[in-house]
Amino acid sequence: MQKQLSKEKPYRYLFLIAALYDFILGFVFFVFMGFIFDHILNISLPTYPAFYQVAAAFIFVMGIGFYFVYLNMYRNIDIVKVGIAFKLFYTGLAFYYVFVENMPWIFSVFGFLDLIFIVFFVFFLRAVRREVQT
Repeated sequence: MQKQLSKEKPYRYLFLIAALYDFILGFVFFVFMGFIFDHILNISLPTYPAFYQVAAAFIFVMGIGFYFVYLNMYRNIDIVKVGIAFKLFYTGLAFYYVFVENMPWIFSVFGFLDLIFIVFFVFFLRAVRREVQT
């Protein structure tokens, strides 16, 4: 029988929340990108919207990955590592473009939310290393 975390339930919910967050965010940006750019961000739609749609699709796919982690945290632990890298890259790029290049501020909100996920994902990995893999 595999060892488990002593406080597994909060981590399981963390990954369900991360999955729902990325599902919803990816879906909304993919489907409503034109509306978001025109009516919320008040900026012109990019010349090639496919680049934003690919990014939105990738966010949605990360939601699928976090759902797999929710279903089996130990078997899918490497998805957590990929998720940390994904969220680090997004956060770094978003903060740079918002604070240096004057991209709309809303993208920094997503960066701050991703930072919160990163912290808890790292706590999870450390707990697994400490309690399960010893």
